[in-house]
Amino acid sequence: MSELHISDAIRYVGVDDTAIDLFESQYSVPNGVSYNAYVILDEKIAVMDTVDRRFAEEWMENLEKVLAGRHPDYLVIHHLEPDHAGSIGLLAKKYPEMTLVASAKALTMLCKYFACTNPTQAMTEGGTLSLGQHTLTFFMAPMVHWPEVMVSYESAEKTLFSADGFGTFGAISREIPWLAEARRYYYNIVGKYGAQVQALLKKAAALDIQRICPLHGPVLTEDLGKYIAYYDLWSRWQVEDEDGVMVAYASIHGNTAQAAKLMAEILTEKGAKVTLRDLCREDQSLAVEDAFRCRRMVAMASTYDGGIFPAMEHFLSHLRDKTYRCRTVALVENGSWAPAAGKIMTAAFQAMKDITLCEKVYSLCGAMKEADKAGLEALADELLSK
Repeated sequence: MSELHISDAIRYVGVDDTAIDLFESQYSVPNGVSYNAYVILDEKIAVMDTVDRRFAEEWMENLEKVLAGRHPDYLVIHHLEPDHAGSIGLLAKKYPEMTLVASAKALTMLCKYFACTNPTQAMTEGGTLSLGQHTLTFFMAPMVHWPEVMVSYESAEKTLFSADGFGTFGAISREIPWLAEARRYYYNIVGKYGAQVQALLKKAAALDIQRICPLHGPVLTEDLGKYIAYYDLWSRWQVEDEDGVMVAYASIHGNTAQAAKLMAEILTEKGAKVTLRDLCREDQSLAVEDAFRCRRMVAMASTYDGGIFPAMEHFLSHLRDKTYRCRTVALVENGSWAPAAGKIMTAAFQAMKDITLCEKVYSLCGAMKEADKAGLEALADELLSK
C-alpha cells in the first residue's frame, strides 16, 4: 500500500499496479496505475469502493489493518467498472450484514458481476448517509463515464470522492506529475462525455471542496481550482495550447515519415510548438491527447490496399469515438498510384463537429521531391493562418 496519509478518519487502502502493461487492454501505462479505495472511520464505518480482483488479497490486508478488528457498516460503490468493483463479492461475503450503498442503476447492474445477498441502499440525487461526525451527500454522475456513476461529498472534511473524475494514469508510488497523465486519461477514458462532465462540475461548484479523492491517481489537496479549471476547459473541448500543432503520420516504408519530419521543421521555424507522433509505433492514446491539446493538426498517411494505412484508420476512429472537434486540420496523403488516403481522411474529418480543414489535400507520390518542400511550406502557411 502506498504510504498515503489523508486524515485520522479518512484512510487510504488502495493498491498500486506496476505490473500492468495495458489499461483497459488498450492504453500503455509504463508507470502503472493505482486502484484507489478509502475508509471513513466514525461511529459507523464506510468503505469507499474496492479494487481490481487481481489485487483483492493485498487490498483486504490494507483494509483489515485499518479496520483493526471492527466491521464495516457500509460499502459505498461509486462506480461498477471491474477495476474498482472487482473485489465487491469478496468483501460482501466476508461481511454479510454490511449494506451496499450505490445508485439505483448500479444496484440493477450489480447482479451482472456478483451474486450478493447483502442489504442494499439506493442513493438518489442529494441523498445523505450519516456515519456519526461525518456525513456523505451523493450526486449522480451518469456517463462520467458509465451510466451508474455517482460521487459523494463528505462535509466535515470537505472531501469529494470523485469516482473516475480527476483520475490519472500512473501508480501513486511513482509520483508522476498530474497534468500530462490526467489529460491523457481524461481524453481517452472520459472525454467523450464532456456535457455530462459539465453537469457534474456545476454540482461541484456549489460545494466547499478542500480535497478530491479520485479512483485513480493522487489525492488532490492543494490549488484545487487549477484542477477544476482544466476539467472545465477539457469538457468544453476548448484549446489548451493555442500555438500547438501535432503532426501525426502513418508511414509504410519511411517516405511519409520523412515528409512529416520536414513538416514539423517547417512549422517550428514558423513559430509553432510542434509535437510529432508516429501512429505506427507510439501508443495512440498519446496522439489522441495531443490532438485535443493542440489547436491544429497535420494528419499524414499513405494509401494502402486501395484505402488508408491502418494506423491512421485506427487513429481516425479514436478521434471520432472521442468526439474530436473545434480544431483546424491539414491533410497530406501519399500514394504511388491511385492515391486514396486524402479522400478518406477528408470524409472522416468532415463527419466530425466544428473541424476546419485546409482547402486542399497535399499529395506526395512516393519519395519526397525537392518541389514538395514548397508545397508543404504553403500548406503550413495556410494551416497557421486559420
